[in-house]
Amino acid sequence: MLGTRDRTHSESREFGRALRKEVPRSSHAGWIPPPDRADPVDLLDSQNADRLPWLVPVRFGRMSPSAFTFYRGGAKIMANDLASTPDTGLNVQVCGDAHLLNFGAFGSPERALMFDLNDFDETLPGPWEWDVKRFAASLMIACRDNGFDDEESRAATRRGVQAYREAMGTFMDMRAIDVWYSRLTAGDIRRLMPKKNRKRVDKRITKARSKDSLQAFSKLAEPDGDSYRIKSDPPLLHPHRDLASVAGHFGEPLDLDELETLMRQAFGNYTATLRDDRRLLVHRYQIVDWAIKVVGVGSAGTRCFIVLLMGRQEGDPLFLQVKEATASVLEDRLPASEYATHGRRVVEGQRLTQAASDMFLGWSRGKTSHYYWRQLRDMKGSAAVEKFTPRAMTAYSTLCGWTLARAHARSGDPVAIASYMGSGSVFDRAVTEFAALYADQNEEDYRQLVAAIESGRVEAAIED
Repeated sequence: MLGTRDRTHSESREFGRALRKEVPRSSHAGWIPPPDRADPVDLLDSQNADRLPWLVPVRFGRMSPSAFTFYRGGAKIMANDLASTPDTGLNVQVCGDAHLLNFGAFGSPERALMFDLNDFDETLPGPWEWDVKRFAASLMIACRDNGFDDEESRAATRRGVQAYREAMGTFMDMRAIDVWYSRLTAGDIRRLMPKKNRKRVDKRITKARSKDSLQAFSKLAEPDGDSYRIKSDPPLLHPHRDLASVAGHFGEPLDLDELETLMRQAFGNYTATLRDDRRLLVHRYQIVDWAIKVVGVGSAGTRCFIVLLMGRQEGDPLFLQVKEATASVLEDRLPASEYATHGRRVVEGQRLTQAASDMFLGWSRGKTSHYYWRQLRDMKGSAAVEKFTPRAMTAYSTLCGWTLARAHARSGDPVAIASYMGSGSVFDRAVTEFAALYADQNEEDYRQLVAAIESGRVEAAIED
């Protein structure tokens, strides 16, 4: 269940403590793959049936450089694995893919730079432990990828889990509305990172602040008579005027006029999901062009678009991103979403989880697909974790652990969760041990993907 109205504060505290007998905190340390564990490459390939065929090799290419890039695209594999691990039965609105690079900076509607979770393609009500374990394993894998030794990797991972536990311990005694108002700003990021890293942090913050529709416009658009159009950059950026060149990959003839009509209908359906004031704002702009744009690692191959809109005066562009929302990878193991479309599932999960969400966030339904809409590059920034020292990784893990706890405290029962974990390090050490074991599993799975690419079982397109 989500919410806490059925128990008082003291009842939730006792309930959480009692759960330690049913699900010992030390039980989270184990990971032994079940005998009938699905082939990881088969699981990945099963997701490709509804993806754009010519982009599937891009997905495998983006997963192939390292065990960490593989992990980023392997949410379905881990979702299947987590279903066999212990959980307390305490549900929250989980991110579903809470790995290290799905935390980052973005602009709030008030134009403050926030730090939060920023990817909700897999969000669904589910066990809070699943997010914590995906987060912890991502830390361990990223540390190994950076060449840290075992002690350094475990220390950074343990600190991330500890930060989650300690933050939940704080949230359990806060008023519900104060939990809702809690957030991390750019200033908090700078303050919590090591002093020697602050210049680099300042550069990342400055770069994030520069990312908006004007910046996207300068990179992605070009003059077209009295108007503008999106530049062509195949195979990663296909304006709709060029889609005839890949028509064969759709399996049926393409009618570009029909596609244009469908996009404008989708735009109308999307604006109907916005608040009245934001709908009025969007209607001050007109669509002038749109394109298929490949994004992400796990998302590569899904139907993702960018839409260029222009206001009435020169120099007033608005770029929106439209991402296909498919079934959450968690739905193989958890009850299906209560929402009629996956676009709405993503949007409602994001609004419930984030401290502040994109003012243009909405959803639409296509002929056979579901989508969610948001601004493109709205002050969005991510950490260069591949350049982190052990000390910087440990500091960053603290930011992410606090953020994940805040997200869970909004939708779940922070009193019961915090009381279950307690004030000691039993839970921290158990999840760190799980993360180390699962990092070993991820390395083996990654080797299987590399072997599949080398044998020709799957095709990978390696980008420059």
